[in-house]
Amino acid sequence: MSKGTSIKEALARWEVKTEQKSDEATVVKLYMQIPPIDKMDAAISKMENCEQLSLSTNMIEKISNLNGLRKLKILCLARNYIKNLGGLDPVSDTLEQLWISYNSIEKLKGITVLKKLKVLYMANNSVKDWSEFNKLAELPALEELLFLGNPLEEKHTADGTWRDEVSRRLPKLKKLDGVPIVRSEEEES
Repeated sequence: MSKGTSIKEALARWEVKTEQKSDEATVVKLYMQIPPIDKMDAAISKMENCEQLSLSTNMIEKISNLNGLRKLKILCLARNYIKNLGGLDPVSDTLEQLWISYNSIEKLKGITVLKKLKVLYMANNSVKDWSEFNKLAELPALEELLFLGNPLEEKHTADGTWRDEVSRRLPKLKKLDGVPIVRSEEEES
């Protein structure tokens, strides 16, 4: 099997293509690299001004090396091989959106550090039980959640309880699976 593209190589290509310097850019898109990026190496941490980083559609297995990204607001890691949400601590004070659909996430340990997270797209992962889902209640700013295609959602959509159960467990949520949550006045108080 061939060696994956390193972040350093991907950034060098991106700089040539966009005629921007990665350490000055606010938006960096390194999705669908050929060969795919297989790890988030230390070169990521040099993007000090990055507010939006896309590494989707690669072969990344682990979130790491985010310590230099002090301004990061949107992180897109969809369509990778990520199994857990460890490694998010360095962006806990800035990250507002995490796009992590189409991975292999079963446990939500590590997500609770994201105190400013407003949007979580994690469709088509492997979350099976409420004990994991309940960790989302520890996210004080969470307003929008995309959770379609997880075993937990599929089971409770089939029995008709999904939306009611989620809105009860996440009372501040405004949008679930692309549809606004409408609450009665007594639910809001």
